[in-house]
Amino acid sequence: MYSLDDLDPAVAEQRRWDDAFANDSSNNPNKFEAQRRAARRTVREVRADLIRSGLNEETESEKLTRELDKIHPNAKSSEIVDLQGRKYQIRYYPIEKSRSYKTVTEWAHEWILVS
Repeated sequence: MYSLDDLDPAVAEQRRWDDAFANDSSNNPNKFEAQRRAARRTVREVRADLIRSGLNEETESEKLTRELDKIHPNAKSSEIVDLQGRKYQIRYYPIEKSRSYKTVTEWAHEWILVS
């Protein structure tokens, strides 16, 4: 269980590793990759736990995604559904890839309003 005090250090740690990667002058594209991946994962875990415990507010997009996920738990990629007269499409995107960037190791999704 995380507290609000855990979020800022996690974000700072992620920023620190991203800056170290950006400022690195070596010829190694994978340098600091494990640390960056771990820091990003920690930030996602802390934010998700804070939202679950009610200490942090969900964005409108997160509320919509949670509501549509309850109604359509088995929605396939690009599926369009109706909610209160509006059409929404689910879109999946990678949030973490393998070291070679050829394989997705973790996916996320969101619902987009279709005009």
